[in-house]
Amino acid sequence: MQTTETKPRVQPVQKVERPKLYKVILVNDDYTPREFVVMVLKAEFRMSEDQAQRVMVTAHQKGACVVAVFTRDVAETKAASATDMAKELGFPLLFTTEPEE
Repeated sequence: MQTTETKPRVQPVQKVERPKLYKVILVNDDYTPREFVVMVLKAEFRMSEDQAQRVMVTAHQKGACVVAVFTRDVAETKAASATDMAKELGFPLLFTTEPEE
């Protein structure tokens, strides 16, 4: 009688790579009113009044400030939306994105 030896098949485990994250950066300018910057941060990034004030002051003092970190699509959408909100009212406020290291 012949015996058949069976071995279990090992299924390779697929590893899903986490998406790369991008920083949304607020770039300071000398023309956009501080109150408007705070309003945009609260509206687009759902910040509290205190958080928005701190981000605005940091950008004012250092020239730029990281607002938040998201996946690429979300970061680009939020940066564009916030910049467009300012453009509609004639302000040169600028939000940019860059990859997080």
